[in-house]
Amino acid sequence: MAVRGGQGAGRGGPGMLHWLGLALAIILIDQFTKILILGYYRLGDATYVTSFFNVVRVHNHGAAFSFLASAGGWQRWFFTALGLGAAAFIVWMLRAHGGQRLFAFALSCILGGALGNVIDRLAHGYVVDMLDFHWRFLAAVFPGGHFPAFNLADSAITLGAICMVLDEILRVRRSR
Repeated sequence: MAVRGGQGAGRGGPGMLHWLGLALAIILIDQFTKILILGYYRLGDATYVTSFFNVVRVHNHGAAFSFLASAGGWQRWFFTALGLGAAAFIVWMLRAHGGQRLFAFALSCILGGALGNVIDRLAHGYVVDMLDFHWRFLAAVFPGGHFPAFNLADSAITLGAICMVLDEILRVRRSR
């Protein structure tokens, strides 16, 4: 039975430094892709890749799905503080649970993604998004069927959230 607790690597798995290294790798890859977009694309530029995917340059001044994007500027600092607070909490959790591989992997993905977007907010005042997926069946929900553009940090956060749910499902099954 998996129990939340213990001292990370003492449970036979990788320790906190391993997971912080994964988060750092996510940050570096995320920032590299954003530097490429900022260097080669102007705001609003798009490159057709497939019938359902474009590479674009979009600036998101809000949060997911541009939530609060036009709130007047205070949201930059709110989401920066929220990201830094989440990062501190995740590091604390990694210290206690570094030996729980799936859970720690999930936390590391969320940490790397959150800090990747915090860096954008601090450096630019917005988050750089570049991945534009679009399908006709989404037209009822999103203009032109375009899912809101996102970046690798957002992808890492999403992967981390999925893994966290999966970890909980597996933990509950093992406890039965």
